[in-house]
Amino acid sequence: MAVYKIAVTTGDRLNAETWDNVYVTLIGAEGQSERTLLDNWGHDLGRGSSGCYSVKTPKSLGELLLLRVEKDPFFFASEHDEWFCTKIVVTTPKGEALLFPCHRWVSRGGDFELRGGPARKIFEDTLPVLLEHRKKELEQRKQAYHELELTAKGLKDSTENWKDFEELKSLFRGKTSAMYDYVADHWQDDDFYGFQFLNGVNPNMIQLCSQIPPNFQVTDAMVKPFLQEGTSLEKEMKNGNIFFCDYKTLDGIQTRVYDGEQLVVATGFCLLYMNPENKLKPIAIQLLQQPAKENNIFLPSDTETDWLLAKMFIKNADSIHHQSINHLLNTHFVVHGCALATLRNLPLIHPLYKLLIPHFRQTLHVHQSETTYSSLCLPENIVARGLMSVPNFHYRDDGLELWGHIQSFAKAMVDRYYPSNDDVIRDSELQNWIKEIFINTFLGNVHSEQLAKFITMVIFRASAQHAAVDYGQVPLGSYPSEHFGEPAPLGIIKLFQERLASLGEKIAKRNAELPVPYPYLHPAQMENSISV
Repeated sequence: MAVYKIAVTTGDRLNAETWDNVYVTLIGAEGQSERTLLDNWGHDLGRGSSGCYSVKTPKSLGELLLLRVEKDPFFFASEHDEWFCTKIVVTTPKGEALLFPCHRWVSRGGDFELRGGPARKIFEDTLPVLLEHRKKELEQRKQAYHELELTAKGLKDSTENWKDFEELKSLFRGKTSAMYDYVADHWQDDDFYGFQFLNGVNPNMIQLCSQIPPNFQVTDAMVKPFLQEGTSLEKEMKNGNIFFCDYKTLDGIQTRVYDGEQLVVATGFCLLYMNPENKLKPIAIQLLQQPAKENNIFLPSDTETDWLLAKMFIKNADSIHHQSINHLLNTHFVVHGCALATLRNLPLIHPLYKLLIPHFRQTLHVHQSETTYSSLCLPENIVARGLMSVPNFHYRDDGLELWGHIQSFAKAMVDRYYPSNDDVIRDSELQNWIKEIFINTFLGNVHSEQLAKFITMVIFRASAQHAAVDYGQVPLGSYPSEHFGEPAPLGIIKLFQERLASLGEKIAKRNAELPVPYPYLHPAQMENSISV
């Protein structure tokens, strides 16, 4: 007689429990068990609970291959009874514990088979039953995730003006902080205005200016009063102290009609100067792309109201660009497309599915992005914008350190499962995944080093970049939904978590000495995934 111990965990979420009858069947290389009811004294499978059960067989089943789960109605249970199972751990008669990740809702009458044990690539499976299981799982996924629409529900469409700033402030009562108070006191200051382009919610817009764009009609004479005495615009550009933001991507966009007129969105330029005190200040603003008599250059020497309004128009354009491009397109759209490809092409047992799925928590399918691959990779993005030597650029400093830690983590995982380029080539599921993401776009042939870089980009976009432009939810490095059960990947995850903790301490120490802290890329305040 062989006895298998079964530990079943129900998720700790609303309505996760079930009153229905749940059965399991163990399928091994040398036979399968009887269909066994999970039944202990009292209520089994309650919310957040873990129950232990036994399955007895006349002899050992050999290597455990699959675990079949079935849910049948109980007489008194609600007809809408659903159960959320997070995992099942089977301990064999030899004492070996095998993790069977589940993380799914099970409807009444539902049945499915789980694959447990270490992560395996398709060419490592030889048994027909396992190959058929992989094929069936992906067929079901492709049908389920064929095409999902991304819709925005419940958006407020208010066109009423605020009466005054006090009414605006009332929206945030109860949510104030030291940062809120600082911004309220300094939002009109030029140096804080420039600071926000580096360390605000949209640090991806600013770039080094080595030559004034031909359609930006600013001259040396215009800005000379705002530069260090004895210098010129040309000299400061050569010294790497001139920067600009270009909002040409907003040119021609459809805007809202108010009172019968189309509202205007700034699509022009903001020129900024890093002065000897290492303060970044705006020195010229052109609101529209094309030069015209009515398209004036606004300067700090203009009336206080004119200069403030010009800055506000640019900041409004920056906000639109931030939400539509750097937030929605470059985090949600990129990560969601990768999530869909993962769900459609990689089975639960695949190592890359286990690695990436925690970073796709509650994501939806979206359509293709025109963003270049290199612009999504932070080190290349920073270099391309000429910002490697800009002082007090905390987004860059924290982001590059995070990128390095994520890259080390991704490389260790990839090296664990793909020690050679031949392993990448032989993995047909991986190739289909890559093809769906990159067809006619960024990459051609993919080898293991490129694979590690791509995974780094996906995790960074889903965690650090989204945190920099949005907010934190589940901390980076957290893996509450267990997918790996073997020691090697768990050790890699633990090392990753230790490095993140060390970086967090470093960031906290620096922020304690800053008048305006930069907390957005502190690992403890950064989400593991995009979950909105």
